[in-house]
Amino acid sequence: MSFALEVNNVSKRFEIPHLKINTLRGAFVNLFQKQSYEKFDALKDISFSVKKGEFFSIIGKNGSGKSTLLKIIAGIYTPDKGEVKVHCPLSPMLELGIGFNPELSGRDNVFVNGLVLGLSKKEISDKFKDIVAFAGLERFIDQRLKNYSSGMAARLAFSVMIHSDKDFLLIDEVLAVGDTEFQAKCTEYFIKAISEGKTIVFVSHGLDPVQQYSNRVMLLHKGEILEIGEPQKVIQTYLEKCN
Repeated sequence: MSFALEVNNVSKRFEIPHLKINTLRGAFVNLFQKQSYEKFDALKDISFSVKKGEFFSIIGKNGSGKSTLLKIIAGIYTPDKGEVKVHCPLSPMLELGIGFNPELSGRDNVFVNGLVLGLSKKEISDKFKDIVAFAGLERFIDQRLKNYSSGMAARLAFSVMIHSDKDFLLIDEVLAVGDTEFQAKCTEYFIKAISEGKTIVFVSHGLDPVQQYSNRVMLLHKGEILEIGEPQKVIQTYLEKCN
């Protein structure tokens, strides 16, 4: 069996400081005090695999570990334990702010992000109009990204990602950031990507697209895998046990 992704016994722990310091005076007063931390296990011994050409969705409540897991797969975080093996070229579209510079224009961010994803400058230039048109940002492409709404920036990031033509896509909540027209474009793209045999790992709180497109679904709860399996069955578990 040919896998696009293998995640083996991955764990990730964060240390959350108990004392929040908001002022310079507070920092000085607490300079010589020992800081205390709360340990938070975001992921606990996670293991699963995704086959090439599979549409694999991850669901769970906020704080279940979904975004942490995607950042580990994308190489943004390093696991404290375990390993991740990615067997084909990966293109991630994660939360707003990762890979984009708010001080640059939308145009410049397209080129910078495209280069990061492995496209040449000529390839980006050739695809530029299509990237901007898919995002629906023709009027705003020369504005600085910091003046974009979160939805506009996420649409641009998604458009750059899908035009990078990678075989493996990592997508976090893209359907939550666009209007009806953009969501229709995403739906059309998903259908095309599935027909082309692309591998997609998709995180969403929207259960309709998860049920519609997924081959399998994984349910995370408090950093652990609660269930992996057929979409309707896993979604039912989520509705019964996690809400």
